Amino acid sequence: MNEPLNILFTASEVVPFAKTGGLADVAGALPKALAKMGHNVIVVMPRYYSIDKSGLEHILGPLGVPMGPMGELWAGVYKDNLPGSDVPVYFIDYEAFYGRSGLYADEHGFSYPDNDNRFIFLSKAALELTRKIGFKPDVVHAHDWHTAAQPALLKTRYAFDSHFENAVSMLTIHNLQHQGIFFKGAMDVMEIGWEHFNPHEFESLDGVNVLKGGIAHADAVTTVSRKYAHEIQTPEFGFGLDEHIRAHSHKLYGILNGVDYDEWNPATDPYLPAHYDIDDMSGKALCKKALQERFGLPVWEDVPLIGFVGRFAEQKGIGLIASVMEGLLHMNAQIVMLGTGEKWAEGFFSDVAARYGDRFACHIGYSNEVAHLIEAGSDLFLMPSLFEPCGLNQIYSLRYGTLPIVRATGGLDDTIHNFDPATKEGNGFKFEWATPDALYHTVKWAVDTYRFDHDSYRLMQKRAMEARFDWMASAKAYEEIYYHTIFSSRVQNYK
Repeated sequence: MNEPLNILFTASEVVPFAKTGGLADVAGALPKALAKMGHNVIVVMPRYYSIDKSGLEHILGPLGVPMGPMGELWAGVYKDNLPGSDVPVYFIDYEAFYGRSGLYADEHGFSYPDNDNRFIFLSKAALELTRKIGFKPDVVHAHDWHTAAQPALLKTRYAFDSHFENAVSMLTIHNLQHQGIFFKGAMDVMEIGWEHFNPHEFESLDGVNVLKGGIAHADAVTTVSRKYAHEIQTPEFGFGLDEHIRAHSHKLYGILNGVDYDEWNPATDPYLPAHYDIDDMSGKALCKKALQERFGLPVWEDVPLIGFVGRFAEQKGIGLIASVMEGLLHMNAQIVMLGTGEKWAEGFFSDVAARYGDRFACHIGYSNEVAHLIEAGSDLFLMPSLFEPCGLNQIYSLRYGTLPIVRATGGLDDTIHNFDPATKEGNGFKFEWATPDALYHTVKWAVDTYRFDHDSYRLMQKRAMEARFDWMASAKAYEEIYYHTIFSSRVQNYK
């Protein structure tokens, strides 16, 4: 039997403390699942000033963090636990870097110009913290470009530090589009040596690409779905790094994210006006009625209701939806949307809602309560992403008996099985190409199935609700790679 591992998680955002995307969900859930398996896990993140320190425990004295030409900077450290667990979360407190209005950008959407220093600081602070609290890591698990410097730091600056002598590194890519590209002076701040500023490691168009260097130095690289692990090795989805990733494909793995079924369960969901489950679906009709009323739509029981929850961004296929909106509005269906993002999209969908109030409604912004109601009250869920590393809403939709309409990319392709009218198999509707025609005809197919082949719809609905993608399954896959990487590293060192 393998011994429990000491695992350091370093992430720029962690649920419930700070969140902009799926990274935060993983960083808040996976450590708890690993801890349930017997491992010793700690999580390190910034103490953004949106996080109230009055509810946190102030620990240690000042933490010194070496920052090359910037000298040694001193940070405070606070502590809390992930909710419902004993997993400690350590917050790095440094006002000059984290005392701002946003996580990565200001209120106008402009990225902070010193994001390189802010997250190199986090990467180093997490490593220094483990020494301070006597936590000797077996695994240093970094996430996205924000902490991708850690694998390189372990191989360079900390290579001969006995505290890290047995540590292996894993880098999880949640979204390859964001790579952390900065002025090459970041090499001095990282203190990893200019010999690593080359096209095979950190150099990119005479600048530093932090994620690229992290991929080169990590002992293992993972993505958040099997399909995405293949996609990022292609020019279409590789964002300029496909060749680099193919060179490191021997250590690349795809592990699908899990979801928290304690939060996303129609039988117990506190946000719903009525509960339901596979054996008694009557509550779903009441949720549909409540959703129609909430959005000011006519209460039409037999008309399929299509839901959308997500960022109004090109990645999410928002341009595709806009291009076919006229056609969608002439189907015998209703559509509700919840989201915020690109201003043209907010204006476009608000205008459509004003003109087609009996068939379309939208809420600009985000509400967790409304998101839950849309998942429960909709008959179909629209998710036509141009790319989707994992995706969670399609998994929530399955649990709520709301059949997804998705593009066959990333985690959407891994989790949704296309309806086969001949065999009645499947749990949703998929299209391959990101074109208006493909989206329009797939939505029409789903709407027609609901209206004219309701028996098949019900069979798929039951199959969807039976599917499970829990975090324990994901944690076991990570555990297997941890042990494999440690074994491989020790064999290599022995040689």
